[in-house]
Amino acid sequence: MSNKQKAIIYIILSAFFFALMNCCVRLSGDLPTIQKSFFRNFIAMLVAGFILFRKGIGLDYHKKDIPLLLIRSAMGTLGILGNFYAVDHLNLSDASMLNKLSPFFAIIFSMLFLKEKPKFIQAIGVIVAFIGSLFIIKPTLEFAAIFPALAGTIGGMGAGAAYTAVRALGQRGVKGPLIVFFFSAFSCIIVLPGVITGFEPMEMWQLGYLLLAGIAATGGQFTITAAYSNAPAKEISIFDYTQIIFSALLGFFIFAQIPDVYSIIGYIVICGASFALFIYNNKQ
Repeated sequence: MSNKQKAIIYIILSAFFFALMNCCVRLSGDLPTIQKSFFRNFIAMLVAGFILFRKGIGLDYHKKDIPLLLIRSAMGTLGILGNFYAVDHLNLSDASMLNKLSPFFAIIFSMLFLKEKPKFIQAIGVIVAFIGSLFIIKPTLEFAAIFPALAGTIGGMGAGAAYTAVRALGQRGVKGPLIVFFFSAFSCIIVLPGVITGFEPMEMWQLGYLLLAGIAATGGQFTITAAYSNAPAKEISIFDYTQIIFSALLGFFIFAQIPDVYSIIGYIVICGASFALFIYNNKQ
């Protein structure tokens, strides 16, 4: 099996893990978003910490990397909170699709902060993707009606900014488990005051689903890292959109969710923009 084939399998596995994470988050019931995000990141922190110490790496952070790690962590936390809120209030597939705006946000942030000039087709792709997102958001004058979709979009923006920071950290040689541990620990600390003051007692089944969400998220993080370690992003990124398929199937069979026509149009537009960029990148 070639490295590219391995990478495709890994990225499809990561898409399934993240779809399963979202499903478990929703199944955990009516709990505060920050409480859900705490348990998701606490599990990831434990696993990343175990790997760091087992490999003898320890917490070997360099002072010059701290500002970028803080940006990655803050944006990643924003991304998770936005995504989890959307998962609780939208169809799973809608929430997942809005989160998949992150590559398009990454293009914008790469231009602003990494000084990378986007190609013409990338700029068109960003515009088309955001037009597609409007079909999912369904703008209305009633703010309460569109807030979950806006939260999902902000989640995608946070993820896009976080991925940009991860890329910059990777260029500096910062190891993946160090980034995951720092982000997970930062996120747990940031949301902890809100968890303590607004803690909702949980049944054992709710705790079980949150622990499963954390395990699935950790599986997703490590398989997507393995995917991009075996092949360039331009060759495999399109397969990450299989998460929409997994989310739609889980949403249908577990929650009886069926996306409306406007959402389906939005999926087609955003996936089409992503596919066009995928084809373009592989021709370069």
